[in-house]
Amino acid sequence: MEENVRVQYGEDDLNEFKEIILKKIARAQEDLDILNDAYKNDSTNGTDDTSPTFKAFEEGAETMAKEANVQLAIRQEKFIRDLKNALLRIENKTYGVCRVTGNLIQKERLKLVPHATLSIEAKKKQS
Repeated sequence: MEENVRVQYGEDDLNEFKEIILKKIARAQEDLDILNDAYKNDSTNGTDDTSPTFKAFEEGAETMAKEANVQLAIRQEKFIRDLKNALLRIENKTYGVCRVTGNLIQKERLKLVPHATLSIEAKKKQS
């Protein structure tokens, strides 16, 4: 006879995850600020008086670097959004429950990937 066990993490675990997530959000926000500063930095790095060929090369490299920074910033913003969504799940007491299987996601996985919404089993089936 199977018992209908309610599957969720307890208050202590949720508080531990919340701390991990808040630290990750703070760190991710710092990284995002650095990326945004680098993206918005329009300095010419002192190439105004150098040869036109070098300046064109540097502008091309600068454009590529800015595009890379924009892509990184977009990924960082998504990461922060995912972490904030995880905080909402903590408040709703649904944090750590796999959205496919309904089982608890392993604590070790959540410590490494605190915004995870899939258990490893569900993730493998997705591949």
